Amino acid sequence: MTTTVTLIPGDGVGPELARATRRLVAAAGADVVFEEVTAGRKAFEATGDPVPADVIAAIKRNRTALKGLIGTPVGYGYESPNVRLRKELDLFAAVRPVRVQPGLRGRYDDVDCVVIRESTEDVYSGIEHQVVPGVVQSIKVTTRAACERIIRFAFEFAVSHGRKKLTLVHKANIMKQSDGLFLRCGKEIAPEYPQIAFEALIADNASMQLVRDPSRYDVIVAMNLFGDLLADLGAGLVGGVSNVWGSLRGESDVVVYEAVSAGDDALVGQGIANPLPLLRPAVAMLRHIGETAAADRIDGAIARALADGVRTKDVGGQVTTEGMIDALIERLG
Repeated sequence: MTTTVTLIPGDGVGPELARATRRLVAAAGADVVFEEVTAGRKAFEATGDPVPADVIAAIKRNRTALKGLIGTPVGYGYESPNVRLRKELDLFAAVRPVRVQPGLRGRYDDVDCVVIRESTEDVYSGIEHQVVPGVVQSIKVTTRAACERIIRFAFEFAVSHGRKKLTLVHKANIMKQSDGLFLRCGKEIAPEYPQIAFEALIADNASMQLVRDPSRYDVIVAMNLFGDLLADLGAGLVGGVSNVWGSLRGESDVVVYEAVSAGDDALVGQGIANPLPLLRPAVAMLRHIGETAAADRIDGAIARALADGVRTKDVGGQVTTEGMIDALIERLG
């Protein structure tokens, strides 16, 4: 049965990686049709809106999406399109597996944890205003409803994926009301899941512990900012952004699989960008829709190609984007 998936190429080299991903997915034999829509800078230039209504409609209609990295102007411009997507679709849980992948070396040999962050509130709510010239106030939003549902989501994820421990990361020693509420919710809910060990760590200590000994973590749950920082810190321990991917989930059956990087804009048009940042979430997407055989073939091809030294320039090789896809197709068998 053919599955239609919404494809959002994203900014920068996203369209190039999307073309490469589509070619490999087809070669792997997946019965998938991609409905491509545009969000980000090109959408803003064309319509004045970085997240046009047709993007939201396509995701709701198809229920599964694959998204490249959508950039956000730094220090000016429009609200983050990524935050917009999460809010409008109520995708409150950003799930980032952090594990060592075959073929690319990381700082450690055995890392396998999952960072789950609340993705609709916290300082990423984007509520800011200038009080007086030279004084800007940014509001951190924390509600009990959001705290409870992300913590329950994290516990349920741990149970359903055979995980044994949940670490809640906070800064309640300083933000006693906002992060204090998050911490209290965690302590109230934890007894409902006696099979999952529970601990709470202050964010700075949690960061140090992640660098010193990532094996101590199993599932990490945090609010938006700290979860974002910890997820990227974890990526640095397992070989970088080529080795990680994310998914956005809510209470509905809509799931958006996303790249967490797509290379520098300077690479646009050069044909040398690494396709792995979009291939990793594409493989996860294939497993989600039941195309397990195709996902296994692509995973195996990536491991074999990397073991054979087939790499793009950013990870120590010389092959082009399409050259990497050619090498993967050759190894699909």
